[in-house]
Parts: sequence; C-alpha cells; structure tokens
Amino acid sequence: MKLHELAPVPGSRHSRKRLGRGIGSGLGKTSGRGHKGQWARSGGGVRPGFEGGQTPLFRRLPKRGFTNAPFKKEWSVVNLKDLERFPAGTIVTPELLQEQGLVKAMQHGVKVLAVGDLSVALTVRAHAFSGAAKEKIAAAGGTVEVI
Repeated sequence: MKLHELAPVPGSRHSRKRLGRGIGSGLGKTSGRGHKGQWARSGGGVRPGFEGGQTPLFRRLPKRGFTNAPFKKEWSVVNLKDLERFPAGTIVTPELLQEQGLVKAMQHGVKVLAVGDLSVALTVRAHAFSGAAKEKIAAAGGTVEVI
C-alpha cells in the first residue's frame, strides 16, 4: 500500500447539504425547514432545557448541598523542569516567572509542582509548593520560601 492509494472507507464521508439550491436538490425553497413556525425563522428555536412551557427538569429537581466552586483557588502552575533554565543561585520570584513567560496570568498565586527534576540550587519564592517539590528543591541544594 502506498500513500496515494489511501482512501476513506466507502460511506464514511458525506458531502454537505447545499441548501436553497432549487429544483433537484430537494432542499430548495424552504431549505428543509418546512413552512413558517419558530424553527423556520432565522435565529429561531428554543434555549437548551426548554420543554415547551412545562416546568423544566432542572427546576423540578430539588436543589441540595453546597458547592465551593465560586471560592476555589486557581493556581498558576510551574513545574520543576521549567526552573532548570535558571543559573544556580538565582532567586526565582513570581515576577521573574511572568517575565520569562513561564506564568501567563497571575491567578491566586504561583504553585510549584514536582514534575521533572531540578539539578541547580535555586531560591524559589512562590505562594504554594507541593510536598514533593519542596523535597526536590532542598535535595538540589536550594531553598523554598512561601510568600
């Protein structure tokens, strides 16, 4: 088999419906939308969950419990393998990470995770660290400072 002999499985590819193309297409005039009504209109239709006026399911079910989602902390994550680029003795701060493009947007703060290895001794200042990241930084001869 050669590259030019490759073809999709018969029936797996369909040509798109060309709407409003007159006689022969079967999709002329009303373009498959029927006559008048909400679905025939431009921008017509109903919102997701609408049940024709019947009280929708999401309103019929009881609301219970508490969600902490609005108060969840979103960390800007930096991995140890990303810190490998800095020379030994560098004081790594969130501002430096943002300057280098390792952190795009400062959310609730910077969290350092232990993905990868670190072989240079760095002073890392961040808002949070994983336990393994602290151990790896210390093992490399660096120090950890929680802001």
